[in-house]
Amino acid sequence: MTTPKIIGLTGSIGMGKSTVAAMFAEAGIPVFDADAEVRAMQGPGGELLPAIEAAFPGSTGPEGVDRDRLGHQVFADKEALARLEAIVHPAVAARRAAFLEANRDKRAVVFDIPLLFERGGHSTVDLVVVVSAPEAVQRARVLARPGMTEQKFEHIFALQLHDSHKRDRADHVIDTGTSLEETRAQVAALIASL
Repeated sequence: MTTPKIIGLTGSIGMGKSTVAAMFAEAGIPVFDADAEVRAMQGPGGELLPAIEAAFPGSTGPEGVDRDRLGHQVFADKEALARLEAIVHPAVAARRAAFLEANRDKRAVVFDIPLLFERGGHSTVDLVVVVSAPEAVQRARVLARPGMTEQKFEHIFALQLHDSHKRDRADHVIDTGTSLEETRAQVAALIASL
C-alpha cells in the first residue's frame, strides 16, 4: 500500500499561507489546517476547554477560549506558553494522525503548520513548501487585520523563524508577493511535479 506524500506548508504571519492552502484544497489535495483544528478544539464545547480552564483559570467561557484573557496569561511568559502547548500539541497530533489515516489513499496531503520549523515538524514531512512575500507586503497585510497592533505583530514576528531562514530550508518556495493568478500557477506547477 502506498502512503501519500506529506507536504509541510509553512510561512510566517501575513505571507499568504492560508490562501495557498486553499489553492491546494481546490486542486484536490487534502489539507490539514493545524490552526483550524486548534480553534475547533478551543471553541464552544471544545474538547480542550476543561484542561485549559484548569491551567489558566478564567480563560474560557460559553464561547470557548477567550483569546484575549488567555493571551494575557501566556503573553511573554515562556513557562505559561509551554503549559498551554503541552495541552494543545498532543491533541493536534492525534487529529493529524486521524486525518492521515482517512487520506492514506491520496497521492499527497498538505499539513498546514505555521511553526513547522520552529517546532521541529519539518522532520515529519516529505517536502517543505514555504509561502513567502516581501517584508513590506507582509507587514501591510498583518497590520490590516482587525485588532492587530505593531506590538502584537512584533511579538509574533519574534517567535517565528525569519523568512529568509525558512526560504533557505525549503524544498519549494511559493511567492505570494505577486498576483493571485501567478500564485495559483506556482501551486499548480508544484502539484504537477509530484
